[in-house]
Amino acid sequence: MEKKRRRIAILGSTGSIGTQALDVISRHADRFEAYVLVANNSVELLIKQAREMVPEIVVIGNKDKYSQLKEALIDLPIKVWCGSEAIEEVVKDENIDLVLTAMVGISGLNPTLNAINAGKAIALANKETLVVAGELIATLALKHRVAILPVDSEHSAIFQCLNGEVNNKIDKILLTASGGPFRKFTAEQLTKVTKNQALNHPNWNMGMKVTIDSSTLMNKGFEMIEAKWLFDVKPSQIEVLVHPQSIIHSMVQFEDNTIMAQLGQPDMRAPIQYAFSYPERLKLEMKPVDFIKLSQLTFEAPDRDRFPNLTYAYDAIERGGNMPCILNAANEVAVSLFLEERVGFYEMSKLIEKAMYKASFVKHPSLSDYLDSDIETREILYSIVNK
Repeated sequence: MEKKRRRIAILGSTGSIGTQALDVISRHADRFEAYVLVANNSVELLIKQAREMVPEIVVIGNKDKYSQLKEALIDLPIKVWCGSEAIEEVVKDENIDLVLTAMVGISGLNPTLNAINAGKAIALANKETLVVAGELIATLALKHRVAILPVDSEHSAIFQCLNGEVNNKIDKILLTASGGPFRKFTAEQLTKVTKNQALNHPNWNMGMKVTIDSSTLMNKGFEMIEAKWLFDVKPSQIEVLVHPQSIIHSMVQFEDNTIMAQLGQPDMRAPIQYAFSYPERLKLEMKPVDFIKLSQLTFEAPDRDRFPNLTYAYDAIERGGNMPCILNAANEVAVSLFLEERVGFYEMSKLIEKAMYKASFVKHPSLSDYLDSDIETREILYSIVNK
């Protein structure tokens, strides 16, 4: 019996995750369908994707790009929408089976919440959703019995290591990190890091924001917070381990001190495809690991003195409340300023520390508190920089 194709909504189709997700869908067109494509600004690429995939609906977040998108697709039977409200509404479509949340930043929060409330399975690639409002997301997912399938390579690895281990207690999660391009830089060298250097990741092909986060280890801090909510563990049970080869994507240690690991080449199509096909594994044209040619796998502890963002992430989740939200907003501003070459590499961390000290703390935040905290934090940092 032929299986029904899974209809997938891709939020952030023009980004790194989105384009690789469309590659997976194209290779398994008998199993998956790109039903909705959503982008914020990249209208030319969205047009190209829409003409190739012919989805039911396309949405452009930037309303100024709507006319261009609409005109370019006028000959195709595609509904064309625009604006943040449309993004938040489209995920409720009754025909959608799975929503891939790959939008960057807090913009992915409301669409994800709406998708969960509509009972849609979530393939989660937006770190900020769980960083900002992990407790809220976890509670709603449980309430609506919605599956949250991790797309990050590290969380997908943990998820895979836990298959069949439902009743076995986790002792520790070993969250691997490449260490980024500056793993061996001295503190003095880090003060002189340029934007172009930071965007040159040694192993992974990612968007600009995530690549910068990887270079500062904030990416790993966010992943630690995500792991806490995804796998119901304490932050103290999550150990970050620098593994420069990026072959072991993460590990789980159980209370008998047995460790399960998931290995593979650094190719994001693998975790994307697994989230789409779970619990099945489908063929993927990816080079397997050759252990004969692989000379060694190495591990080391992260240097939190040179990369303090990791410590800030642990501090934020330990304090709880809206502090992770403050951390995320501060980081988004800091990264944006760095990419604009208005602040240096180390200044990003200093701005984040100031925000965590100055922004209003709320112990038991509501959704509106999260949104208010995001706005307040951004205003604080821009006022500091623009003085």
